[in-house]
Amino acid sequence: MPDIIDHAVQAGLIATEPQSRAVLARLRYKSSDPFAVQAIFPASAALDGTEVRWTFGRELLAEGMREPAGDGDVHAWPCGPRHTMLEFHASEGIAMVRFASADLRRFLSSTYLVVPRGSETRHLDVDADLAALLREA
Repeated sequence: MPDIIDHAVQAGLIATEPQSRAVLARLRYKSSDPFAVQAIFPASAALDGTEVRWTFGRELLAEGMREPAGDGDVHAWPCGPRHTMLEFHASEGIAMVRFASADLRRFLSSTYLVVPRGSETRHLDVDADLAALLREA
């Protein structure tokens, strides 16, 4: 079983000017960081022309497909029966991105095959994480 799940998904970048546009984004999950997922957007979708990565909780994504979730820099909520919105807050502003809920469900299902929900702590390497923190101190 792979320890990294990487799915290409079509996303709709919601904007007022220019009009909203489709973006090919990627969703990534690593068993070495079992509580988190990443949404990766290409440089063409960013104001400064560089790839953008947002890391947030896998559970936030799952919850946001059912009901509004998130109280930090990332918020998620269902948008009708077929879509889920993700809202990303940064000092430069706010980005709203619409995903097909079916794509998100497929992605989450594949992550649960690698690390089942509730078993995340068994995939943490606490010794390595502590050593990394001590090196940075």
